[in-house]
Amino acid sequence: MIESIQKTNEEFQKSSRDNYDAMLRSYGELNEGFQAIAKRWAEFSKQSFEDATRAWQQMIAAKSLEQAFEIQSNYAKTAYDNWMAEMSKMGEMYKSTATDAYKPVEQAMTEKDT
Repeated sequence: MIESIQKTNEEFQKSSRDNYDAMLRSYGELNEGFQAIAKRWAEFSKQSFEDATRAWQQMIAAKSLEQAFEIQSNYAKTAYDNWMAEMSKMGEMYKSTATDAYKPVEQAMTEKDT
């Protein structure tokens, strides 16, 4: 009887350790993913600000109202295209982060089933 209780206790402790390790690996993956996303967002924000500043300077230096409208239109189109491309990349980064963070949990679950 005592052996059975000890064996059950050891299995429970091993399972708890495995689950804890899987959770730590999962949080580590999340942390790495969110850091990469934050870095990419900061780079995109910096570039967007520089592009907006450059467009503003060009508009101020414009010789005619038509030229200013053209500069503004080109900037708006480029900014929109860049935004859409960046949001697509960010979506992929979030998806990848979620997938990578789930892998340790998935491995722990499949190991328990075997």
